[in-house]
Amino acid sequence: MTPIERMLAEFECERLIKRFAVLNDECDYQKMVQMFAPDGTFARPSAPRDLICGRDAILAAFEARPVRISRHFISNVLVDVIDPNHARALSYVLLFTAEQGSQVSAPPYLIGRFKDQLIRVDDQWLFSERLGSVDLKASVNP
Repeated sequence: MTPIERMLAEFECERLIKRFAVLNDECDYQKMVQMFAPDGTFARPSAPRDLICGRDAILAAFEARPVRISRHFISNVLVDVIDPNHARALSYVLLFTAEQGSQVSAPPYLIGRFKDQLIRVDDQWLFSERLGSVDLKASVNP
């Protein structure tokens, strides 16, 4: 790969990671699951050992979750391109949630990470594996 091809792949993978957060917050799960390879695997940061396999299962898991307002803040995205069709990435996530109709987010605020395996299929980067974990739970002391 040329340096420009590598930079473009890194950019596209980072954009995929950020778009996942936006679509998740918008509850647009139909579009979000299309960002996974058909046999892709996902684990929520809050349940890192519960692997969800395949687009249909990932969609069902998100749709079964109680309705809420969420904002995922993604940072420290580091993409390593392995070859023209494979990459891995690490990103940090800070999550705030509130009940539907509320504007007040209550602790704990979750601070975690995603470890991703990405694959390029038909000139599009997709998640083949997206594994989340929680590193810290921040709360407010009275």
